Amino acid sequence: MKSAQQVLQNVFGYHDFRPGQASIVEQVLAGRDSLVLMPTGGGKSLCYQVPAMLLDGLTVVVSPLISLMKDQVDALLRNGVNAAYLNSTLSWEQTQALFGQLIRREIKLLYVSPERLLHGDFLSNFESWQVKLLAIDEAHCISQWGHDFRPEYSALGQIKARFSQLPVIALTATADQTTREDILSRLQLQNPFLYQASFDRPNIRYTVQEKYRPWQQLQDFVKAHHDECGIIYCTSRRRVEELASKLTGQGYSAAAYHARLGLAERQRVQEAFQRDELSIVVATVAFGMGIDKPNVRYVIHYDIPRNIEAYYQETGRGGRDGLPTEAVMFYDPSDAARIRRMIDETSDERQRRVESHKFNAMVAFAEAQTCRRQVLLNYFGDYHAEPCGNCDVCLDPPQRYDGLEDAQKALSCVYRLNQSYGIGYVIEVLRGSLNQRIVEQGHQQLSTHGIGKNRSHDHWMSVLRQLIHLGLLTQNITRGSVLQLTQAARAVLRGDVALELAVPRLDVASKRHKPVTFYDKRLFALLRRLRKQLADEEEVPPFVVFNDASLIEMVQQLPTNERELLNISGVGHKKLERYGQAFLDAIIRYQNNPLSA
Repeated sequence: MKSAQQVLQNVFGYHDFRPGQASIVEQVLAGRDSLVLMPTGGGKSLCYQVPAMLLDGLTVVVSPLISLMKDQVDALLRNGVNAAYLNSTLSWEQTQALFGQLIRREIKLLYVSPERLLHGDFLSNFESWQVKLLAIDEAHCISQWGHDFRPEYSALGQIKARFSQLPVIALTATADQTTREDILSRLQLQNPFLYQASFDRPNIRYTVQEKYRPWQQLQDFVKAHHDECGIIYCTSRRRVEELASKLTGQGYSAAAYHARLGLAERQRVQEAFQRDELSIVVATVAFGMGIDKPNVRYVIHYDIPRNIEAYYQETGRGGRDGLPTEAVMFYDPSDAARIRRMIDETSDERQRRVESHKFNAMVAFAEAQTCRRQVLLNYFGDYHAEPCGNCDVCLDPPQRYDGLEDAQKALSCVYRLNQSYGIGYVIEVLRGSLNQRIVEQGHQQLSTHGIGKNRSHDHWMSVLRQLIHLGLLTQNITRGSVLQLTQAARAVLRGDVALELAVPRLDVASKRHKPVTFYDKRLFALLRRLRKQLADEEEVPPFVVFNDASLIEMVQQLPTNERELLNISGVGHKKLERYGQAFLDAIIRYQNNPLSA
């Protein structure tokens, strides 16, 4: 029997598993339920695709979007894997033909939507199809505490009740602790193997710019990245169309994408972007979950998103090939005030509470004066002690001061309030407010009442946010975002450690430092043209042939035979057989005559 390592190399063209993948594959093959948290581009798909090739039966993959299914199936077919999808785009005849293949056990991976999986008697086929594994992608959609709750996902919990022996692997790139616990509960996973990779995407540089002349700021950025492709997110359809029109008028290859466009136009834009025929997509949040384009070099948020999960997921659509990528947000506090008003108008109290908590965390990220990557990762419980050195705050750091006394005052106040109140109330107590609520609760009698009255409200807001970012405080969403001390806060309260905090500042700006990757740009351009030609002939996106990271490695390593080409990451036996000679010929011709490129 083949080993997982052999499948990884021979089918998918990778020489080594990424951290965590091997142990996940091992647990899946042992028949254990699993919950996998991995960042976008971290290799989640291989965690069920490799076992699928080794299991004696069918793997069913639940996926929320038709476009995502198609891209994944196309990529698997190019690697010689018998994969298929079952959704509303198939005709009755195509569906019946696929059912025949499933009965004959000719398919290894079947992608379906949650609605199709739970429709009619679909589940009754599991036994005859020899289903050996169920993979649930975008598993955060099942949680009421997640940022993208989908009712159609909520019924997936019934599958485990019906097929108790069927191993289930649930995967997501965005889930905080509350959401993780909810996923486990709703899917009824039995003694699950839990794997949480670092949420860090080190190749992405996070930058927040003060939003003062956004159109001019956008023009300046796009001009500096004119030979790269990117996504620009806006909150309104009107702004999407306006910016796309302006960029097109400036000569850029740009298009708009939002939910009000017809299906045919949305598909046209998405496919053109996938095939490198469009450089820029200006979009609402409707665009992206189905995008698996590795070479997106920048993601711009023209407006602040409503939660960190969405921001993380949207910025994660850049740099999936591991190459340097920019994530830029334009931030205006008035935008935040407008969104808060919209959230306050939400009639459902639980939804309003969740959205308010998540948006406050997003604003805290935008106004952060500590390492922005630390803020982002800490939100997901992925604590990093050291600043990244590669975000705007690290590259242009704020003035700092000895913040131990301020931290002790703030933490003591949270403690004296029995860790049962939110940020706003804690600040009122610190500043000595005698409002009705404080008097009714008797909190004017606390020793910490008024100990921070010499500092402004904004100062204490900055201090408390920094303490959250540093992992000294947490906000419990299930109890109305109350502040609670972490274990690390004890050393600060005792004065056992030094603690520097940032002096609050109003504006957030960035310095642009672009990492340099050394390779022959002329040969890279030649290989990209060849890739586009081959992709067009087969009517697939260019990255299905090879991604940019593979091309850059070819340019750096200059393989001249099949053995050397197989050493390039992303080159498996099927791709070598299908495309190898064309790329080897191009590299050899270029080496013999570089001026011909």
